[in-house]
Amino acid sequence: MTVHPVSPNTVLANALHHAEDILTPRILAEPPERIVLVVGTQINGAPHIGTSLVQSLAFAMAARLRSRFGLPAEVLFSALDNAPYDLTTDPVTGHRYQRAYAQALGEQALTDLVAALYEPLFNALSRRLGIPYRVETYTQQQAGEHFRRTWLLVLPRIDAARWCLAPSTGTPHIRIPCPLLGCGWAEKHAERTQVRLVDRENATVSAVCLHHGPYEARIAPTTGAYLDLATLYRNLIKELALASPRGTLHVMVKGGDWVFGSHLVDEALQAVGLTRAQLPARLFCPQIVTDTGAKLSKSLIREGRAPLPHGTADWMLDTRQWPGSLPQYADHLLALTETLLSDPRHFFRSYSAAEIGRMMTAPAPRSVPAP
Repeated sequence: MTVHPVSPNTVLANALHHAEDILTPRILAEPPERIVLVVGTQINGAPHIGTSLVQSLAFAMAARLRSRFGLPAEVLFSALDNAPYDLTTDPVTGHRYQRAYAQALGEQALTDLVAALYEPLFNALSRRLGIPYRVETYTQQQAGEHFRRTWLLVLPRIDAARWCLAPSTGTPHIRIPCPLLGCGWAEKHAERTQVRLVDRENATVSAVCLHHGPYEARIAPTTGAYLDLATLYRNLIKELALASPRGTLHVMVKGGDWVFGSHLVDEALQAVGLTRAQLPARLFCPQIVTDTGAKLSKSLIREGRAPLPHGTADWMLDTRQWPGSLPQYADHLLALTETLLSDPRHFFRSYSAAEIGRMMTAPAPRSVPAP
C-alpha cells in the first residue's frame, strides 16, 4: 500500500513547483517581518477529520514558509464560539432565533471546551514543528478595540457592500444578543434589526428579543454590546482589521469550500475601499468529500440526512475516537500533510473520505530512525 495518491495535473499545479509558491507573490511584493497563518473553526462539538486536516496544514505550511523565506511564522486559531447552540422559531411572528455557544455556555465553559478538544492537538503539532500558536475566541475578537473600530469605520460604507455580504436579501446579518441576564437570544436573520451610526465612536442597534420584546444596545470601541456578525460580514471585518498591521502578513487558511464564498468577501472588501493589491492572502486546503462529491458533513450524517460514506471510520467524524494515542494521531496527520504538500497536484484538489482514511491509516514515517 502506498501513501501517495494519484493526482492529475491542473492549471494551477502546472504553474507551481511547490504548494507554498502560491503565496510567493504576496511575500515578495511587500516583504513582511513575520507571517501569521489564521485558521478558524466553529467550536460546536468534537472536531472531525476535515477540521484536523486544515489545522495541521496551517502548522505544516507555517514551517515550510519559515524554512523557505527565513521569516518567523506562527498560527492563530480563531475559535468561533458564536456558532448556534440553540435554534427556535417565534410561534407568533415566524422569525428565526438563535442563541450562540458564547451566550449559552459562558466564558469558562468555552475555555474548557477549547482546552479539551483542540489545544492538545495544537500542542502536539507545535512541539513537532517548532511553530508557536495562540488561540483567540470570537468573543475576545469582537470585544477588541481594533475590531470594533474597524466595524464602526465600515458602517458609513456598508451600503456599497451589502449585496456582496447578503446577495439574496441585501441585509447583512448583525446579531446583538438580548442583554438581559440569562437570555442571550438574537434574531438569526436580522429582519427587524436596525443599526444607526451616532458618530465615529458610537452606534446603536435596535432589535426584538424572542422573550423580552424590543431592546436597544450601544456599540463603542471599548464598551458596549456583544457584536455577532454572520459569516461573510464577520470575515469582511476580520480581514480588514488584519490588513492594517505593518510588517505582518496574515494568511487566511480555509477549507476548499470557502473558494466560492471568498469571491463575495473580496468584492465586499473592494466595495468598502480596498484595492486588489490589498486583498488578504488566502490558502485553500484540500476538501474532503463524500461518494457523491459533496462536502463531508458530520451534522448531516448524524441527522440522518446523508449516508455515512464508504470507507469512513467513526474516528473521522469524531477524532477523539482515533484508535491510538494523541501523539500518534499528530504523527499520522503530519505524515498526511507532508504527502499533500509534496506536490501541488496533491494539494490543490479534493479527496474522498475513503482516500483520506486510507492515507491516514497507512504506516506513518517514524520521527526517529530505528537503530
